[in-house]
Amino acid sequence: MSEHSEADRPIRVLFVCLGNICRSPVAEAVFRDVVRRRGLGHAFEIDSSGTGSWHVGHPPDSRMRATAERHGINMDGMRARQFTAGDHSDFDHIFAMDKDNLQDILALDPGAPQRDGSRYRVRLFREADPEPEDFQVPDPYYGGDAGFERVFEMVLRTSEVLVDRFEEEFGLVRKL
Repeated sequence: MSEHSEADRPIRVLFVCLGNICRSPVAEAVFRDVVRRRGLGHAFEIDSSGTGSWHVGHPPDSRMRATAERHGINMDGMRARQFTAGDHSDFDHIFAMDKDNLQDILALDPGAPQRDGSRYRVRLFREADPEPEDFQVPDPYYGGDAGFERVFEMVLRTSEVLVDRFEEEFGLVRKL
């Protein structure tokens, strides 16, 4: 991960999928919950976006919201937005949900993976997953409830590991 001084500002983390209504908003909500439970909310700014524009302004998919709610995660008030080239400079870490989204993100700023000396700034979210399979979070949009549950489990497991890594690397102090 990249160098970061906690004294400067919070670590800015962005999750990106295709439409910003299933995978990336649940990653935002779950990651936010993990950092909150650990007393690290002060150390992060967390957001999500989509590479496509067709869902801008819409809330997360009702099936994703229901899945998250069953696990105690609230997604109320979230609205889809589109990834912009400016996000490259606005966020310290950008996590793509799949390889297509990763390529779309990089196409907006080919120098992004190396910006500020960090080759890890833009990468696949599931690179941190202890069970990475093909390193992609599958899109549950056209499937049934089981797909949304599977995505939630991947996101939770990966978010826990990412927060562990951020906490260790940056020496984050918990405020419980």
